[in-house]
Amino acid sequence: MRGESGKAGPMKDEEKTAAQAEQLGNRLLKRSKHLKKWARRAGVEVFRLYDRDIPEIPLVLDYYAGAVSGALYERPYEKEEEREQRWLAAMTEAVSAAMDIPPARIFLKQRSRQRGKAQYQKQGEGKCTQDIREGGLTFRVNLSDYLDTGFFPDRRKMRGLVGKEAAGKEVLNLFCYTASFSVYAAAGGAARVDSVDLSNTYLDWGAVNFGLNGFRAEKLASGDFFRSLSSAGPVPPPCRLIRGDALPFLSAAAGARLSWDIIIMDPPAFSNSKKMKGALDLRRDHRELISRCLALLNPGGKLWFSANPRHFKLCPEDFPGALIKDMGPSIIDEDFRGRRIPLCYTFQV
Repeated sequence: MRGESGKAGPMKDEEKTAAQAEQLGNRLLKRSKHLKKWARRAGVEVFRLYDRDIPEIPLVLDYYAGAVSGALYERPYEKEEEREQRWLAAMTEAVSAAMDIPPARIFLKQRSRQRGKAQYQKQGEGKCTQDIREGGLTFRVNLSDYLDTGFFPDRRKMRGLVGKEAAGKEVLNLFCYTASFSVYAAAGGAARVDSVDLSNTYLDWGAVNFGLNGFRAEKLASGDFFRSLSSAGPVPPPCRLIRGDALPFLSAAAGARLSWDIIIMDPPAFSNSKKMKGALDLRRDHRELISRCLALLNPGGKLWFSANPRHFKLCPEDFPGALIKDMGPSIIDEDFRGRRIPLCYTFQV
């Protein structure tokens, strides 16, 4: 009996996996048929394909112009690693068949609850990069080596709105990551775009994104940026990538009496990077970050603030004198209807 029981268990598991693979394939066929038509009309090559639509299949999948990148969310229960890998292999086959994409162009990682910038840490060395188009612009993504690809489809409409407002404006992009907002601002005709991040890797990536769109961006350390303000050297380029910690940068900018017309702030929920002084917890620190940004805005200027932590709450009374608008309804695009996306607010002074 024991041997029969041992055989029955794995067989049941295989049948369940096969049924889920069929469910996933059917769901992707339905979603992709609609979204591919919409994406062609909208000039979009990256979109959200699936996000835990079926609770028993806790995957998030994004389409990248002939490839799929995604992740398995952490399960609320333990599952043997070997069984999990078999399950992921079956889901990969289902995605391949439904989307008519070779398995080698499907990249599934495992997403666990992460603190700090762990989601940005390197997970492989596949170096599978490709260039994608959005809004008439080109961006480089890495499909294989990180949990995130360097490009967030849920910020698409926010990027577009920032680009439309940037003409003739001086723009600051904090926590700029791979500088997609900055590229949109430059393409929208911004007079100056300053982009700040702690990571050399992502600033270099941002320089690539600027270059793909015909812009030259100068990379420099935060101290060099502030020293250049008082130098009599050549006029700096309108696009600068500045390596620095956001809070000290804001303090130094206030001391130097700098100001901008538009500030974009899309920070991580939590970061304890070794390069930082202390740790950033957005639930705790957002008031200080926002207040410091508001103090650096020119009259009539605007702060775009995006927040992704769960249970995040913004209290308008913390920012007297600022006109605050919830932009959530304005930044939901076709592929995110009915789905949770980051919060987005504008603050105008």
